[in-house]
Amino acid sequence: MEITRIGFGAWAIGGADWAVGWGTQDDRESVAAIRHAVERGINWIDTAAIYGLGHSEEVVRQAFAEIPTSERPYVFTKCGLVWDENDRQALPRKVGAPASVRREVEASLKRLGVERIDLYQMHWPAEDGTPLEEYWQTLLDLKKEGKVRAVGLSNHSAAQLETAESLGHVDTLQPPFSAIRREVAQAELNWCHAHQTGVIVYSPMQSGLLTGGFSVERAQALPKDDWRSRNAEFTGEKLTRNLRFADALVPIADRHSTSVAAVAIAWTLAWPGVTGAIVGARSPAQVDGWLDAASLDLTGQDLTDIAAAIEATGAGSGPLQPGK
Repeated sequence: MEITRIGFGAWAIGGADWAVGWGTQDDRESVAAIRHAVERGINWIDTAAIYGLGHSEEVVRQAFAEIPTSERPYVFTKCGLVWDENDRQALPRKVGAPASVRREVEASLKRLGVERIDLYQMHWPAEDGTPLEEYWQTLLDLKKEGKVRAVGLSNHSAAQLETAESLGHVDTLQPPFSAIRREVAQAELNWCHAHQTGVIVYSPMQSGLLTGGFSVERAQALPKDDWRSRNAEFTGEKLTRNLRFADALVPIADRHSTSVAAVAIAWTLAWPGVTGAIVGARSPAQVDGWLDAASLDLTGQDLTDIAAAIEATGAGSGPLQPGK
């Protein structure tokens, strides 16, 4: 699959009323955002069964309803997080049992309204006692059976990737990666680059902190049903450092006549091994705010300036820039 440098992330459009939601979301706005992204050239959407407890996948299906089949983007989704239908606010269980994975793929195919999922990913390492080898073999079998086109791992370590690769090729890794959260640049990006495993990073704008439009006031006003209201990066000294760093990106954005959001995303795409970035949007206007990142090539000076800003503000942890 030849994918665009940026894909549409469908976590936030799962809506509220579950443990890791982003607050109330209008499905009509979500559908409009997806269609706008596709019209602007984005050719893949990343969702997961857990987002909105199935609702995100259903919204993706709604968005596809009026897009001609020949123009539909690739659909990526995930398995391995199982929720309690009787307690929507409970955190999901990390399950890798083959029978569970097979139930999940059938449910996702039905919700998405597709005959085959383009990329199917294990969302997190299992915690139900299922060995990695067992759930990875199940994904490989699903690929062989034609239910999915490619298979990948999300939130797995380089050591876990190595174990999986011994059974069958890991097509992709989906790790968290931003100028604030840089840990995967220590090992996982290098492993993927060496093994021709694609990398689609999530949260390149650190869940909104690096959009250029976030503030202390906005963080304090986040509703209780938005998971960010309980996250350490959005409170106290960490929030102060993160916003100071976002401010430091303004001159670089001005240099390229673009947005802080586009610079933040382009920074992740500048790293060897990174194939694409998953970027969320809850409206067409938000899509327009970051599309520039797909064609923005940061210069060596830009990357040096960003590294200096990271050091000066103390934001996040991990390597500061590619090749250093």
